[in-house]
Amino acid sequence: MTSTHSPAHPSYPKPRPPSSPSAPSSVSLPSGPGRRAVWADRARVAVWLGPALVVAYAGFQRRWMSDDAYIYVRTVRQVLAGNGPVFNAGERVESSTGTLWQWLLVAAGTVGVDPVSAAVLGGLLLTAAGFALAGLGALRTYGGRAAVPLGSLVLLGLPPVWDFATSGLETGLATCWIAGAWLMLITRPSSLLTSAVIGLGPLVRPDLGLVSVVFLGAQWLLVRPAWRGTLAGAGAAGALPAAYEVFRAGYYGHLVPLPAVTKEASQSLWGRGFGYLGDFAHPYLLWLPALFVAAAVLPARGGLAERGIARLVPVLAPVVAGLLCWLYVIKVGGDFMHGRMLLPGLLLMLLPVFVVPLTRVGALAAVGVGLWAVVCAGWLRIPYGGQIGPAGIADERGVYVRHNADPHPVRHTFVGAPHHMEYARKVWAARYSGAPALLFGKEGRVAAPVGPGAPSMTASYVVLGLNGSLVPLDGAALDPIGLAYPLAAHSERVGGGRVGHDKRLPAAWLAADRGVPGAAPGWADPVQVAAARRALRCGGLAELNSATRGVLTPGRFLRNAAGAWGRTAFRFPNDPVRAERELCG
Repeated sequence: MTSTHSPAHPSYPKPRPPSSPSAPSSVSLPSGPGRRAVWADRARVAVWLGPALVVAYAGFQRRWMSDDAYIYVRTVRQVLAGNGPVFNAGERVESSTGTLWQWLLVAAGTVGVDPVSAAVLGGLLLTAAGFALAGLGALRTYGGRAAVPLGSLVLLGLPPVWDFATSGLETGLATCWIAGAWLMLITRPSSLLTSAVIGLGPLVRPDLGLVSVVFLGAQWLLVRPAWRGTLAGAGAAGALPAAYEVFRAGYYGHLVPLPAVTKEASQSLWGRGFGYLGDFAHPYLLWLPALFVAAAVLPARGGLAERGIARLVPVLAPVVAGLLCWLYVIKVGGDFMHGRMLLPGLLLMLLPVFVVPLTRVGALAAVGVGLWAVVCAGWLRIPYGGQIGPAGIADERGVYVRHNADPHPVRHTFVGAPHHMEYARKVWAARYSGAPALLFGKEGRVAAPVGPGAPSMTASYVVLGLNGSLVPLDGAALDPIGLAYPLAAHSERVGGGRVGHDKRLPAAWLAADRGVPGAAPGWADPVQVAAARRALRCGGLAELNSATRGVLTPGRFLRNAAGAWGRTAFRFPNDPVRAERELCG
């Protein structure tokens, strides 16, 4: 795009020679067409950068750290301590869903940046960068014409967007990657670097592999390369994800991060998923801005089609990708955090209309969405603010504000949550006692004589980020849900649980797996403990234990990789007696 400040621009007034009697005695802004060009430039910059600055401000005002983000932090601390990318030393478990986010935090830690600060502020900066890239991409789509914000106003009006601009999770990285990959698809579709960036989706989050597939298909349609170019693009896109998948299969013995096993990401829970969508759409009256956006887009359909595939594909690709993301989220039953998993899909669908050309229809639509955004930002809220709703979906930030009695809960103290404080006191008492300990929630503490190399203490608690913060790096911080505990992750689902929390390993398994050999603590049934001990030595459970805790020799790496498919799909009954019968015969 030619700069309007260039002297060659036809609308820019040519300077008069100094000797001219009519030359002005002082410098002033150009008049007429030149002045309009300058103001048009300023308007484009405001449309481009304005939403990024607004979301950065709103996100900073609601900065916080989720408990799940502290799961990343413990893994980062283990890497920096030399124990490898694990949650607990001695057990190879991938508890981080966002692989690339984990390693970015490790990179920050290696240069002395505190992982918590890096997670919160890094997420905020990446969110703002994503908004800026999205605005630039939309401006390029419309040829640099005068534009007004539209889709960006939809996002800026939604409180969940402000909340997850920080949170310490990978949402900011996902926002930046989605917008950046789309911009590269528009501006450099024939570049192998574009293919490589688009291919990073599965490493940002496994479900964003859907976006990678759609964007790579769009790139091929735009370039139509020969078969050698197609292979080169596929190689550039798949090299890093494929290499990491080989590492994952051999090192961890699984094909996906452990939380994907826990949450049964391949199963279908359509009813619960549509409920999750309604929980996001209804409180904010999302149908209203959708009508305004449709009103702005529909008149442009004919002109868009006339411009050919080079214009149509970059516009349709993010919409298709966003719909697929929403379809997948609905299929697996949604999430337990209000709105979080629907934000990437919403961003994708709004990318082509992040800004729209300044026409009468576009301006009216922008005014309508802007009014809705003001009302939504100021007054529309979910009915269970600061709580877990009746469907098990939580106002996650509000919960941690309440639990920590802090409007910006970055460093969790849980001074407003006595039940968590009670557990924390028990863990600290066990740490300072100097004796090995086994804790199962708040139910008890058992001194456990353990063999050489065993953890200094083992503690199981449902809030895993808190547990990982309390238990030392040489201890074992486990959870009965299975986000970082393979035994719990591979157990069968139980009915009536929240999304992502519907596995609950009975205490007998923990006592059998980590407790005193031949004994049962007072909080576990001795018969079930004995059955669980026998089951752990049989079939898939014995192999799971070897894959995650055995010495990682080259042979073990190859066996892990070869058995990763079956191991990932393996499940066993929660009931120890039934599990012993099925596994041991």
